[in-house]
Amino acid sequence: GTITLVGATTENPSFALNAALLSRARVLTFKSLDEGALLFLLVRAELLENRALPLTPEARLALARFADGDGRAVLTLAEELWRAAKPGEIFDEAGLSEVIQRRAPIYDKAQDGHYNLISALHKTIRGSDPDAALYYFARMLDAGEDPRFLARRLVRMAVEDIGLADPQALVHARAAAETYEQLGSPEGELALANAVIYLATAPKSNAAYKAYKAARRVASERGSLMPPKTILNAPTKLMKQEGYEQSDRPSAYSGNHQ
Repeated sequence: GTITLVGATTENPSFALNAALLSRARVLTFKSLDEGALLFLLVRAELLENRALPLTPEARLALARFADGDGRAVLTLAEELWRAAKPGEIFDEAGLSEVIQRRAPIYDKAQDGHYNLISALHKTIRGSDPDAALYYFARMLDAGEDPRFLARRLVRMAVEDIGLADPQALVHARAAAETYEQLGSPEGELALANAVIYLATAPKSNAAYKAYKAARRVASERGSLMPPKTILNAPTKLMKQEGYEQSDRPSAYSGNHQ
């Protein structure tokens, strides 16, 4: 017979499924619902329940925002409101917040949510956009990301994306990481936020990074090449006669020095 397998997951299939299974499957991606779609779901729920949600118009919009694009979440929140409301009670935004508290952000520390946001943080710092960088930094903290992970990434960005254009960037990033270790959360997070802003507004240069990668590539490809004799020590008379250590002047090693 024919077996039809239907599965659903919140994980990225590229990570969660092996290549053989993935190549034989049709992958359908469900995207987050926009505010209009969430409000439409609330209308349908009211029709099915034959009662209106006890919300002001402003609180109704806030409820859609609380759901964060998740249709199941907005319906669950609607049920909570109906259970919590007393006869004739109407919740404003403040009352809504008290009833439903706060929904955890959509985030996973090992898969898409984690990698998407750290990529966004890295690219907004690289693109010199401090407002966006600070926003993505705050998003990750708000979702429960380890500040030490963010501190390590900031040090990497200082070295990789700013480099010699502003050597103080590395000093600031390391100081922020050390400050966080001393203060912890939440006070130490401000030091990391300062570093985010500094790195985003600093001049950028990846020249050292590219030069280092090129040097590693040449070292790997060319094998054990002998250094020029002129820059090697000559502890014996014979070695001096053979041309070792002909000069200590920098100009003997590089055309960039006089």
